[in-house]
Amino acid sequence: MNRRLALAVLPLLLAVTGCTSGTADDEPAPRPVAAERPSPFRDCATLSTAPTAATPGSTTPTPATPGSGTTEPASPGTTAPAAGGQALPELTLSCFTGGAPVELREVAGPAVINVWASWCPPCRTELPAFQRLSERAAGQLQVVGVNSRDSRSGAQSIGEDFGVRFPMLTDQGEAVQRELKRNAIPLTLFVAADGQVRHIDVSGALDDAKLTKLVRQHLGLAVPA
Repeated sequence: MNRRLALAVLPLLLAVTGCTSGTADDEPAPRPVAAERPSPFRDCATLSTAPTAATPGSTTPTPATPGSGTTEPASPGTTAPAAGGQALPELTLSCFTGGAPVELREVAGPAVINVWASWCPPCRTELPAFQRLSERAAGQLQVVGVNSRDSRSGAQSIGEDFGVRFPMLTDQGEAVQRELKRNAIPLTLFVAADGQVRHIDVSGALDDAKLTKLVRQHLGLAVPA
């Protein structure tokens, strides 16, 4: 009797065991979700706020002598920024770190806006100089990046490798270049306190000395060395 009962129960046990093991084998364990790498760049929340510190060494034109038709800079060794210029393009760009989109025209000057991509060798060459400018000129001007027609991973890697920390906008459609009718990068805009673009530089990779000279020449600011 016991032997017959055991023989009857054995197929049921084998069937249950087979189901359980088959389910475990057929359904692989879920892979852990990789955490998204934190952005190396600062957020864009303060781009519409003008630099707050008084700008020692910056140029404030002194009143002209009546009838002379000229103005002189208040600080020796600096030059008054040229009048005129053009408005920033009327574009809305995303911030690399997320958050609310940014109206490019609302970026408060003085500012230096660098359009770049990770696949562009001169861009990679000059990015560290822009990071140093953002540190040297803190409180005097804003340094802002516009990452153009690039992959997020490429831009992220460059930011990490080169220690780039200033705020970064993204422009996957090259809208900035189209609006400015410039089809090359790197492209650097020098924006005065009144929001006017005083100079567009397309000369190639800029170094510390060239940036300092251009900031003085077009924005009237003497940036510490």
